Amino acid sequence: MHDIVLAHTATKLADARGRVVVCGSHGGAYVGLLAAEAGVRAILLNDAGGGREGAGTGGLAVCERYGIAAATAHHTSCRIGNAQDTMARGVVSAVNAAAAACGVTLAMPVAQAAQRLAAAPLAAPTAHAGTEHRSEAVLGAVRLLILDSNGLVRPGEDDGAIIVTGSHGGLVGDDPASAGRAQARLFAFNDAGVGIDDAGISRLPALEARGIPAVCVDYLSARIGDGRSTYEDGRISHANAAAARLGARPGQELRVLIEEMAARAADRP
Repeated sequence: MHDIVLAHTATKLADARGRVVVCGSHGGAYVGLLAAEAGVRAILLNDAGGGREGAGTGGLAVCERYGIAAATAHHTSCRIGNAQDTMARGVVSAVNAAAAACGVTLAMPVAQAAQRLAAAPLAAPTAHAGTEHRSEAVLGAVRLLILDSNGLVRPGEDDGAIIVTGSHGGLVGDDPASAGRAQARLFAFNDAGVGIDDAGISRLPALEARGIPAVCVDYLSARIGDGRSTYEDGRISHANAAAARLGARPGQELRVLIEEMAARAADRP
């Protein structure tokens, strides 16, 4: 039987080629590309509540396109960002045709689904996920970074920027150090439907402890895995205290908050 590997994030699948991966990442299209690029045999992800345009399970179709069996766990059954919890408590919420062909069904425990996916055929890695997923602009005196994944943050180089990501707002492996790898002016994430144990917003208190403002946008307002959608479509659902002091409030358009921050920075001597 082929190995099953646990990975808190799909940005770290270097050793997963040919293996079944139980992963804490959301099931968006960007993650589907990462899975294809890594050449996994099959992958189980978190549905992030589905969200706008069903983006939280959009990676299943991407995986299907590359011949990879894929399924998601319901965001209320296990903590997003935590592979062990996904394996222990996760319940399947969506499957692609390749996973269904292996006998994976809705409401099946993830642990059972992972065993069945060991029978999935191995596809060749053909996708190239690492292109055009990071963009930069300048608003007055403020750098604005728009990233499809929090994994694209560059420590040191990105300090002082406003960083808008398509990532979920959950800690990776419950590790506070994973919240954000830069001393940003502001971090923005997708709340992934919040989910069990409030996992989808757990980066916010971790960043608060470092004095970094952070917000999550409502999963129904922006496509998870799409930083541009976070910026252009996102409406704030949760903010830590540091962000609230900057004027962040539930229901506010993220873009408005960022424009206000940039205007204040431009007014300073």
